[in-house]
Amino acid sequence: MSPFLQNLADHPLVPVFYHADADHAISIVKACYDGGMRVFEFTNRGAAALPVFTELAGYVAEHCPGLSLGIGTILTAADTDRFLDAGADFVVQPVMTAEVGEACRERGLPWVPAGATLTEIYNATRLGAEVVKVFPGNVLGPGFIKAVKGPMPWLNLMVTGGVEPTAESLNTWFGAGVTAVGLGSQLFTGETASPDALRNRVAMLMQVVADQKVKR
Repeated sequence: MSPFLQNLADHPLVPVFYHADADHAISIVKACYDGGMRVFEFTNRGAAALPVFTELAGYVAEHCPGLSLGIGTILTAADTDRFLDAGADFVVQPVMTAEVGEACRERGLPWVPAGATLTEIYNATRLGAEVVKVFPGNVLGPGFIKAVKGPMPWLNLMVTGGVEPTAESLNTWFGAGVTAVGLGSQLFTGETASPDALRNRVAMLMQVVADQKVKR
């Protein structure tokens, strides 16, 4: 098991986040880190993504030991290289493109492509993916995970989309057999919009996952 997969398995809640303000993004990463998360996906979804990510990577290197900071929503090898140069520890895709996987392999860094069918997921592993993102989770559902893991129980799957930051949702997905889940906008809005509240909620969710592991 690679160090990245081990870190993901040990800390299987992955925030999926974008903001155009670097200071705000840093405050979110710090709150998640202080709450116990050790894998964070910043998404390439705006013009400010690269400069903000560059600042985030510098902050994480200095202040967040043990945190894997990745970049998501990557579609091309050129973008892969830009963000790896900026300090990304891993790359996540909403699709699967072999050129992105090759760019990651050349750097010796983890590649997490997406699949929505068993064939896509299997092909991703054949191209070198140690973890495959199942997306969109809200369309596929936990039953899909159970069905896929039946013939291929060794798969490491990370579901994004449709995962709610609640004990009920997490227990359902982890009970279905996922290795990790990506948590999107619901984690960062409403009552947990402030960093202090976010840190406390993250700590609670991390405990839910720890309890789930004991049950398994």
